[in-house]
Amino acid sequence: MQESSAPVLSLTSIKGHEVQVRFDEPLVSSDGGALLLQQIDQKLGVTERLAGSIADWRRKGSIAHLISEMLRQRVYQIACGYPDANDCNSLRGDPVFKTAVGRHPVKDADLASQPTVTRLENAVTAKDLLRMAYTFIDLFVASYKTPPRSIILDMDPTADVVYGDQQLRLFNAFEDEYCLMPFHVYEGYSGKFITTVLRPGKTPTAAEIISVLKRIVRRLRKAWPNVIILFRADSHHTKPEVMDWLEAHDIRFSTGLCQNAKLNKMFAGTIGRATRRFERYGRPLRMYASGYYAAGTWSRKRRVICRVQVSALGSDVRCIVTSQKTAEDKYLYERVYCARGRMELFIKDHKSHLESDRTSCTDKHANQFRLFLHSAAYVILHAMRNLLDQSSALAKAQFDTLRLKLLKLGARLEPMSRRLRFHLPASCPEQNAFAHLVWVLNST
Repeated sequence: MQESSAPVLSLTSIKGHEVQVRFDEPLVSSDGGALLLQQIDQKLGVTERLAGSIADWRRKGSIAHLISEMLRQRVYQIACGYPDANDCNSLRGDPVFKTAVGRHPVKDADLASQPTVTRLENAVTAKDLLRMAYTFIDLFVASYKTPPRSIILDMDPTADVVYGDQQLRLFNAFEDEYCLMPFHVYEGYSGKFITTVLRPGKTPTAAEIISVLKRIVRRLRKAWPNVIILFRADSHHTKPEVMDWLEAHDIRFSTGLCQNAKLNKMFAGTIGRATRRFERYGRPLRMYASGYYAAGTWSRKRRVICRVQVSALGSDVRCIVTSQKTAEDKYLYERVYCARGRMELFIKDHKSHLESDRTSCTDKHANQFRLFLHSAAYVILHAMRNLLDQSSALAKAQFDTLRLKLLKLGARLEPMSRRLRFHLPASCPEQNAFAHLVWVLNST
């Protein structure tokens, strides 16, 4: 065997033995859990269906890397903590990633390099992206064995700070940064991904909100004609045209509503009672009230719920507007509207743990494609978490914990004539969870 040219690194001696490190093992990987990602992906059909949404303009005789292979390569690497296309250069010969993508780790050529992946990112068209968006909705529908009685559409934009000349970037005074503000839409009960849409770094307009909802609702109603849909969002989404559209399409909603002088006057009695009761008893308290209200631009009066909270820190008054007429005020505010706070955790998994704000391409279509790559990793990791034993701590873990416990596993390849055997650490603390996932995937 040819002597490796990798340098030998000397560490502190232990009991008279010199400790050395050398990066020279070609059949060892740091990401043994990527094999699980491949199994889950194959079960769901995520990358295969997304690849089918992209028109391949290349000459067939000159293709060295299939689109499906490049998607798997990037999505699995993102899930394992390698969000940049540059990481493809270092990992293209990794035996685990080659196996997960579908290539023989020893006999087949290496995976795609960064320039090849970048060419794909910049070749995707608006039509390709629209088909991919519909594919994500179809994957969401397929994730249910039977049609659900009701679903919740949680929508929120999140700041994606940029430092170049990306298309759609704008200066946002609230963020005090140049940024993009992509929409994120998840199902509120389960946290399942529905879509994410790249958009400028500003408050969304009614037309932007409705254009996203139109595509989602049309696709969902086609699959589930009788499903009850509830829309939840903050006050940026409470626009007259949006509420009119939701009501015209039989979609329930509970959204935030900014305070104004008329609302303060309307609920002055409740605010005064809460203040007097706090002054008398000295204990923090909450009170609720509701009434029908219409701003000058609204087409009709709608139910508004006011929540008044008074404590030593002062009084805090919040309002929501809802299409639901019968449920009690406290339930609609606390159990329905405030439950949308879970969406911040969904966005955290997508944006922070999968680093989906790596939108450094100049072209908006390339950055939207990158968002979808990270979204595919979200779908796979979310499914992994649901397949775990639901009584275990990992069943409620964040994606970065799942990565640390189940994906970042040292693996040594032992190639044989008729099988590929990967040896994982005998000391792995989560080997039972790993084995449980394999058992579930093989039995369904």
